[in-house]
Amino acid sequence: MPTGYDAVLVLSFGGPEKTEDVIPFLENVLRGRNVPRERMLEVAEHYYHFGGKSPINEQNRELIAALRKLLDTEGPPLPIYWGNRNWHPFLSDTLRQMRADGIRRALGFVTSAYSSYSGCRQYREDIARAQADVGEGAPEVAKLPQFSAHPSFINVNAENVRKAIGEFAAIPHVAFTAHSVPLAMAKTSRYVEQLEQTATLVASRLGLKDWKLVYQSRSGPPTQPWLEPDIGDHIRALHDEGRRELVIAPIGFISDHLEVLYDLDTEAAALCEKLGMRMARAKTAGTHPEFIRMIRDLILGDIQVCLPDCCPPPQRVTVSVR
Repeated sequence: MPTGYDAVLVLSFGGPEKTEDVIPFLENVLRGRNVPRERMLEVAEHYYHFGGKSPINEQNRELIAALRKLLDTEGPPLPIYWGNRNWHPFLSDTLRQMRADGIRRALGFVTSAYSSYSGCRQYREDIARAQADVGEGAPEVAKLPQFSAHPSFINVNAENVRKAIGEFAAIPHVAFTAHSVPLAMAKTSRYVEQLEQTATLVASRLGLKDWKLVYQSRSGPPTQPWLEPDIGDHIRALHDEGRRELVIAPIGFISDHLEVLYDLDTEAAALCEKLGMRMARAKTAGTHPEFIRMIRDLILGDIQVCLPDCCPPPQRVTVSVR
């Protein structure tokens, strides 16, 4: 294990826990962003569809519990803390607690596998802002590197796609999905390159020939170019080609949070049903034992820090909400 670190810090996006949290949460997400209020209210309905509670916080609790069990069993015996960007527990509050507990230096694991502004650099900015809020004695945080091509991440996704394919008599088309971002943001990082690499590695592991990387969860104005094709458009194109079966594999996400449950399990599934198509959705990595062991491997690894130039600042763009 790298020397001098005395804790692990899990950093994530955050999400509302009840109906009353939804609007304040979305206002946090959108503060300073060029997103119309009507779009915020539209996204709020996605949360209300699930009782006003995002699954992401509980998924993070489960991930931390699984990692805690592994570290208790095999080491290193480091305490694990958790801080969010947009909802409780807020990162600043977590760093204050860490300072009170005597933590000086932590390894930061971000719940995003890819290099993009919102999934990488913005978390480094969040850390710096929280350290400034805490002031003297705020713990140092070394962000662990992205893991999109880590063999364990590939193995887990390949296993999940294989299980989904097993629901069909013959191998169907596989659509790998990831969160769309504005092209201006995509051009400042390795996001698309890494997604293509991950999809190719998973497809190669399974011997797939009929697959495509597509995108989901776009939220910007129609005039702003975002990564395409959208999963809905892709489903319609498959239907027009006479295709009637597909697997959707959300490799861009590590857990089944709201954008997976709503955009895929609800909207994409409804579209497939309307078109008479059969769809199966592959699971995300979640708390798969090999994925949890991968996090331990990152903690123990020789490369501890995400390099600052992996995702430079983007042009000012409209970002999505979850």
